Amino acid sequence: MANIPWRHIFAGALAAFFLLGGILNIFASPEIRADYDRWGYPNWFPYLTGILEWSAAALIAIPRTRLSGSLLGAGIMAAAAATVLLHGELGHAIPPLVILALVVLNGWLRTAVRN
Repeated sequence: MANIPWRHIFAGALAAFFLLGGILNIFASPEIRADYDRWGYPNWFPYLTGILEWSAAALIAIPRTRLSGSLLGAGIMAAAAATVLLHGELGHAIPPLVILALVVLNGWLRTAVRN
């Protein structure tokens, strides 16, 4: 196996997270749709969220566009955290805030090491 830098593996894991998130939003279960309804989002919003997550995954997976993907991913996670915080669901804010921190780290790694 080739010697793959850990930052590429880290970025790959984040890309996989956003790929899975996109799948879960585009093919949303009734529970996920109920969450979006409770938060006041329109019926088409899970599709938009899923497409944005897939876009972030694709951008993060490619080293040249990794910073753009990290910025998009950060925006997605910031919006997710803001949504649940504004609705008083404090415990549900922890996962998007953790992913937000990881995406910011990923963007920083991309700017710190150009490879």
